[in-house]
Amino acid sequence: MEMFGTIVTGIGVLFLFFGGLGVFRLPDVYNRVQAGTKCTTLGAFLAVIGVGIMQPEWFWKTLIIGLFILISNPISSHALGRAAIKSGVPLWDKSVTDKTEEFKGHEE
Repeated sequence: MEMFGTIVTGIGVLFLFFGGLGVFRLPDVYNRVQAGTKCTTLGAFLAVIGVGIMQPEWFWKTLIIGLFILISNPISSHALGRAAIKSGVPLWDKSVTDKTEEFKGHEE
């Protein structure tokens, strides 16, 4: 089980690395939020669950932490993206489509 937990944690760390690389390399805030969310949600979940697999007495605690990550990370990134739209942060100048037009200017 320890080898399997190490592999799961390693895959999670790899996803975290690619998420960080995406945040560093992508051109605008919307692409960065997307890279940061998708990669770090899966990466953090796998890293935490891998620790739970390696340490079976911690498994249920790490599962609760992992579920919290799966729920809270996409919600917080949605809030960041929506705040960027509402604040008027522009898209990258080479963006092909702008699907945010319907959200701009709508106050709730």
